[in-house]
Amino acid sequence: MTGKVKWFNENKGYGFILGDNGKDIFVHYSEIREDGYRTLAEGEVVEYELMDSPKGPQAKGVLRSQKRGEDATPSVEAA
Repeated sequence: MTGKVKWFNENKGYGFILGDNGKDIFVHYSEIREDGYRTLAEGEVVEYELMDSPKGPQAKGVLRSQKRGEDATPSVEAA
């Protein structure tokens, strides 16, 4: 599934993804699949597996749809 990061609190290590179905999906930093410091930015598009938990839908195996850095957004250099 895919969705957009609604918000993510780095200090608390969790946030919510707005799923393509319009529902809020809980995401914990431990489910972000990348090396180093795991965080997400508001508005970032992610892919994930959806699982049910006692508190509602939760994202598992979260991956960025596009890597950060040069490939993510073309930069504008000052002349």
